Amino acid sequence: MPTNATLKIDDKEYPLPVMIGSEGEKAVDTRALRQASGYIAYDQGYGNTGSCESQITYLDGDNGILRHRGYPIDQLAHYSDFVETAYLVIYGELPNATKRKEFGQLLRKNAAVEMQMQKILEGFPTSASPMAMLSALVAALPAYYPELATNNFEKDLKNFDLAAAIAISKIRTFVAMIYRYQKGLPFVFPKQELPFCDNFLHMMFSEPYKDHVPVPEVAKALNLVLLLHADHEQNCSTSTVRMVGSSQANLFTSMSAGISALSGPLHGGANVAVMQMLQSIHDEGDDGSRFIAAAKSGSKTNRLMGFGHAVYRNFDPRAKIIGDACDTVLTRLGIDDPLLHIAKNLEQAALKDDYFVSRKLYPNVDFYSGIIMRAVGIPMNMFTTMFAIGRAPGYIANWKEVASNPKGRIYRPRQIYVGPVKRDYVPMSNRA
Repeated sequence: MPTNATLKIDDKEYPLPVMIGSEGEKAVDTRALRQASGYIAYDQGYGNTGSCESQITYLDGDNGILRHRGYPIDQLAHYSDFVETAYLVIYGELPNATKRKEFGQLLRKNAAVEMQMQKILEGFPTSASPMAMLSALVAALPAYYPELATNNFEKDLKNFDLAAAIAISKIRTFVAMIYRYQKGLPFVFPKQELPFCDNFLHMMFSEPYKDHVPVPEVAKALNLVLLLHADHEQNCSTSTVRMVGSSQANLFTSMSAGISALSGPLHGGANVAVMQMLQSIHDEGDDGSRFIAAAKSGSKTNRLMGFGHAVYRNFDPRAKIIGDACDTVLTRLGIDDPLLHIAKNLEQAALKDDYFVSRKLYPNVDFYSGIIMRAVGIPMNMFTTMFAIGRAPGYIANWKEVASNPKGRIYRPRQIYVGPVKRDYVPMSNRA
């Protein structure tokens, strides 16, 4: 393999080192280009720019591969659970029985939210965006745990285990509290004896004097939804966490910024868009056939949501896993959801129709995750907060890589300025 590439500008050549990842990913290292030549590499939106070296997640979109720390996502989905996968993503290895127990206990012990933090939530309008409230609550954590959020990498890494557990556990509690606050229901305290997802369902749906009893298949499906979202390489919100963290901002502050990025409809709102599409089809009395025909005709109002992916060029490896879980949940709950029938029709048509096959428009993970959450009883405006619970381990792991890198530097992208050239100030009296 070559060790250098050469960039020729006019009659001058600039050697640039070549980097090869552990899975054969190739990159040209342009870090010294500006100093050597005065030029920068322009890549709007960073779509073809490697911003870091990472050991967390390998994603091959062309071949539908997703691995966390080397473990294929289908194996983790089949054999693992969210908490164990979170440990793997954060710490790099699967835990043994002792480590798994210690990590679980840390999560259970740090699930409760202080009364003062509850008052923060109660200060918001009940109509406020759940993601705005969640980001604000996470941003407030440094005020309550200043010893874990010193904005000093060396000090914060010494308390990293506790900070990570607080972040994962309390984000889950915050989401349940936000749901109940918007419904006008009293908050439900977590139970330390319950597993992670069972505890979440308890805090969400328990009634006064009557605890919610989770259906095993429902808790398992919710566990799977969270696991499948644990990390996804350098997406918008994860790279936001790394960028904010590179300023030596603490873990909680960096995660709050990532949650804010996730709130954008082009990132965290994909499963909401799927549900809105399915509901619209149902409201029009269509089984999906007319919608498919209109989408093929190029109608901009009949865009097929939940198919295709910005990264995966063939198929999303998470889609079949969650699709099977969706069937199981609805069967167990006895739900005959007309939206699921429409989804199945769309899926089968898209997988067999040359129009979609030739364009590689395969179903992605968002296609079924919204149906599962709808079946569980989670309202659409809370979907993205569920995404945030699942993605927390990835945020934490990426922040840790930034904080642990002795050669790291603050992120500082460059730009191509296209505004006005130098001009002189004109006094108000002389302006036309």
